[in-house]
Amino acid sequence: MNFETIVLCSVGALSVIATFVLHTKYNQSAVRASSLIGLSSGITVLLFQSFFSEYLFEHIPLVAFGASFIGMVSSSVVSNYVLLGAAGGLFAVLFLSANSVFNGFGGGLGVAACISLLVALALSVILRKERIQGILVRLKSRGSKTEN
Repeated sequence: MNFETIVLCSVGALSVIATFVLHTKYNQSAVRASSLIGLSSGITVLLFQSFFSEYLFEHIPLVAFGASFIGMVSSSVVSNYVLLGAAGGLFAVLFLSANSVFNGFGGGLGVAACISLLVALALSVILRKERIQGILVRLKSRGSKTEN
C-alpha cells in the first residue's frame, strides 16, 4: 500500500466519522452533514493545493464526499466509531479499485459506500454473534462447575 492510498483511506475514515458526529451529536440532517464534509474537503484541497500531489488533489474530495454517505447512517443501526472508520477506509479502497468499472455510469460513490456499509454491518453482526456465543459458553461452563 503506497502513501497516497493510506492518505485516502484516512480521509475516508475521518469523513465517515465527521459526518456521523455532525448528524448524530450536532443534530444536523444527514444530507447537510454529508454536504458540509464534501464542501469542506473540496475547499481545503483548493486552498492547500500546493501540499498535495495531482493524484491526491483529484481524489481527496471524491473520497471524502463518497465516504460521507456512509456517515449518514442512523445511530440505531451502527454507533461504533471504529467500525464506521473501517467502513470509510474500505470505501476508499473499493472506490479506487472499482473507479474504472464505474467510468461513465455514475453512482460509483453511492455503490461503493453501500457495499462498504453492508460489509461493516455484516462484521458488526459477526462480532456480536461471536461475543454472545463466547458469553454463553462461559456461562454454561460455570453452570456445570457449580452443579458438580
